[in-house]
Amino acid sequence: MPTSIPVQIPATLRSECGGRSQLTVSASTVGQALVQLAQSHPGVYRSVCDETGSVRRHVHLFVNQDLLKGDNGFETPLNSGDTLFIMPAVSGG
Repeated sequence: MPTSIPVQIPATLRSECGGRSQLTVSASTVGQALVQLAQSHPGVYRSVCDETGSVRRHVHLFVNQDLLKGDNGFETPLNSGDTLFIMPAVSGG
């Protein structure tokens, strides 16, 4: 059963969702949450997933503190109290 899940939006993507730092989706899995983002905020979705639907190489998704690994993370269940975090990879020297 879908649950209302907050999605934390990084500062670099807030221009794609009216400046909001958090969006809410109703989803049972991470994949369902991404489908909802594609429908409601396509600019956010395009920044997270490429044209094949895979998570972009320089973006990480977390459910709470758990890093999702590759596209297998799309089946990760979402439960009441969970938060989905979108994190652009950071590099530097």
